[in-house]
Amino acid sequence: MKIIGLTGGVGAGKSTVLRCLETEWSAYTIQADLVGHRIIEPGERCYDRMTELFGKQIIKNDKTIDRRMVSDVVFGNEEMRLKLNSLLHPAIKAYILEKLEEEQKAGRKIAVVEAALLLEDHYDAFCDKIWYVYTEKEIRIKRLMESRGYTRDRAENMIASQASDAFFRKHADFIIENNGDLKETYRQIEEGIREL
Repeated sequence: MKIIGLTGGVGAGKSTVLRCLETEWSAYTIQADLVGHRIIEPGERCYDRMTELFGKQIIKNDKTIDRRMVSDVVFGNEEMRLKLNSLLHPAIKAYILEKLEEEQKAGRKIAVVEAALLLEDHYDAFCDKIWYVYTEKEIRIKRLMESRGYTRDRAENMIASQASDAFFRKHADFIIENNGDLKETYRQIEEGIREL
């Protein structure tokens, strides 16, 4: 099984690339963000440790963790942010590795791991190729304003807080330019698959 590590800045269109790989290439796709949500659900591996770290007040009436409350606590509190990351990041990676092993045993040919901090968290250590989805900054801002309802300032700040284009390009094995022409994006994905 070939494993692609998919990365890129917010608003670059990574989910479009994931959808294509899933539907056109029968790839197994897994997103670190969604795994992060899953592992803090009741009964899952990080639920109890989250309540120990943040207190019982983060538990909502339906027994799920109030992610917004957690976000509010860690925003501007570097110590709590680091504690949260040291709890979640290893658990997310362990979960992803377990799922990849299952898919490999099931005979899957291609798997794709998407993570915002793919390089920073060293996911590249178990990926065969790193794909970087590049999109012009202005297009990313527009997408974030339309899809998430962000103000221009918020979109610009979010983009500015992430790794630079130069950083991604330095570490990528393959670059997909995703500036709006879907046919062209799909053509590049096909090219990337042939190079695996």
